[in-house]
Amino acid sequence: MSHGHIRSSVRSVVAGVQGDGRGKALLAIASSSFLLIGVQMVYPVVLPELRAAYGLNLGTAGMLLTVLWIANAAGQVPGGILADRLGEGRIMVASTVISAITVVFIVLAGSIVLLFLATVLLGLGIALFGVARYTALDDLFPERVGTSVGIALAAADAGQALLPPIAGVLAAAVAWQLGFAYTLPLFVVVALALWIYVPGSTSGPDSGFDSVSRETIRYVGSSLRKRPVLYGSAAFIVYMTVWITFTGFYPTYLIEEKGMSATVAGVLFGSFFAVGVGIKPLSGMAYDRFGIRLSLLTVMGISGAALVALPFLEGLVPIALVTLLIAPMLGSGTIAQSHIIEGVPDDIKGTGLGVIRTGGMAVAAVSPTIFGTFADWGYFNEAFLGLAGLAGVIILLVLQIPPE
Repeated sequence: MSHGHIRSSVRSVVAGVQGDGRGKALLAIASSSFLLIGVQMVYPVVLPELRAAYGLNLGTAGMLLTVLWIANAAGQVPGGILADRLGEGRIMVASTVISAITVVFIVLAGSIVLLFLATVLLGLGIALFGVARYTALDDLFPERVGTSVGIALAAADAGQALLPPIAGVLAAAVAWQLGFAYTLPLFVVVALALWIYVPGSTSGPDSGFDSVSRETIRYVGSSLRKRPVLYGSAAFIVYMTVWITFTGFYPTYLIEEKGMSATVAGVLFGSFFAVGVGIKPLSGMAYDRFGIRLSLLTVMGISGAALVALPFLEGLVPIALVTLLIAPMLGSGTIAQSHIIEGVPDDIKGTGLGVIRTGGMAVAAVSPTIFGTFADWGYFNEAFLGLAGLAGVIILLVLQIPPE
């Protein structure tokens, strides 16, 4: 892809900052991605402190992550339906406010039961935002959906690169609660930006269906069974399994298996997402130009090979390099979801994507508990090789998608 094409793509997406306001809406959506997704990734970094505070083994700690992602999965379909019915902008504001309140609950939790309950509420709050941002971006930038989604998800990776390391330092130096609490002022700023700059409904009054009936369920089902959408969705589901499991345990793996300090592990974890800041816009642009096959095969091929190498490496420099080579998989979400959005009919975009994201997260949410149990049994390295195998499954699924 030429530099001229990249510049042209970016300019077309950010056009409107001084004009029709679409650039400001993109900035608000990207900022909310930065915060909400970044807060989710605080969990893996403060996991050692949570284990010490509540006496958790790796299996139970993995269950906490599973609960977070199951709740997130459960909220995707309602979030998509509400985005279709009530408006994308309104739902994103509601998601931000609800998530802020649940962060307060997490900080004040005094028992493991309350921590698990607050984690469920946070997953549900963030879920409302999950679908609305994609359908809003498709409405605002119909000619550059991959690029706009890539920019928003790059902001999410910036949040995951910056917020967790700060949380890790605060948790280790002061208290784990501060690792969550310091984000609260950011929620106020982001909620106001969404309220001011993103239209209450980006898709217009004709979006969505009037009622949930057998006919509408059949309509959604038939739309999602089309071969390009079906295999693209399957690839996304497997990717979610790899991503949730890898991000959930990578800092702990570096500490317990590679002998690194919590600070170094947090920095490496942040660098993984920092690469995603550049990877995701480029992945979106590659999707816009080349389609799903070439773009997704490239990023997963590189990441899959790096995951195979990871268990056999020792020392800071080799592990830092392989961490950067695993990071291209972060572009997979941009590519797969852009492909799915374009394959689902406009009137059920939110609902259709919500169904797929619910399925993907529900399947993937079980993986941290299984992964943590294998780690407790002494098979931490073998579990990471299993993730490399799943990367190979994604490649096989993508090859089933008809060429564009």
